[in-house]
Amino acid sequence: MKISIIIPCLNAAETIGVQLEALATQEWLQPWEVIIAENGSTDNTVSIIKEYQTRLRNLRIIDASDRKGAAHARNLAAKVANGESLVFIDADDEVAPGWLAAMGEALAKCDFVAGKHEHKKLNHLQVVKWHQLEEDSGGIVEGQYLPFAGGGNLGIKRSLHNTINGFDETLLQLEDVDYCWRAQQAGAKLHYTPEAIAHIRLRTNLKGLYKRAWIMGTCEALLYKKHRRSGMPQLMPWKVFVKTPVILILQLLSLQIRNRESFARWLMSFAWRGGQLRGCIKYGYLPI
Repeated sequence: MKISIIIPCLNAAETIGVQLEALATQEWLQPWEVIIAENGSTDNTVSIIKEYQTRLRNLRIIDASDRKGAAHARNLAAKVANGESLVFIDADDEVAPGWLAAMGEALAKCDFVAGKHEHKKLNHLQVVKWHQLEEDSGGIVEGQYLPFAGGGNLGIKRSLHNTINGFDETLLQLEDVDYCWRAQQAGAKLHYTPEAIAHIRLRTNLKGLYKRAWIMGTCEALLYKKHRRSGMPQLMPWKVFVKTPVILILQLLSLQIRNRESFARWLMSFAWRGGQLRGCIKYGYLPI
């Protein structure tokens, strides 16, 4: 088996069919399989997946309901995977035609690869603007520390995955960032494969946006605590830590938040900074 495609899945009845339909049309001459790590869905996700097992005979479902989180689900699937390489995608996205072949060719040459993220197909233009993603983004983000890619279009040699002990299951968000950093710390280079395109579905519910931004902010403090000895820059200067909440409150009071788009952006910033504060307290990080 050359490639094992791994999909963590939780209450994805509205979207999993789109992803599986896209996988059913992929063409590649090498053997491959799809493993869905079912993370404890309470809707009819599982029944929808089973309908596709007649079309995707290399599709299997494993029970990953003992612990919530995409990191845990991916790790369990990786343990039972037969592939020489592992490719991680998400249950609410859609891989483009030719995606599998592009990933397969990339992994034949490299140990660690990331495909391209496309945001216009599955999202309203207004939602794309909320997330400040007016242009299609490459799969790799260049930051102040090591580059990273999202877990929705990421491929790795199984031996490297095992070397870094998989995803950190203590991280409910940013586990893919941590994963990418640890793979690079182990000596691998993250290669960009623009031909492997995944259409990414963005959150549209304001409550969901707030929750995700809050958890991301909280996990950032833990991420810094893990990687600061390896050279990760300071999470934020103390002046920014103090000034940002004041700026956000003044924006709200001065009526700069005039429509749903500006409110969505403000809400994500507010939740992210609030999460950072909670994370600093929870994990004992003082931004000085």
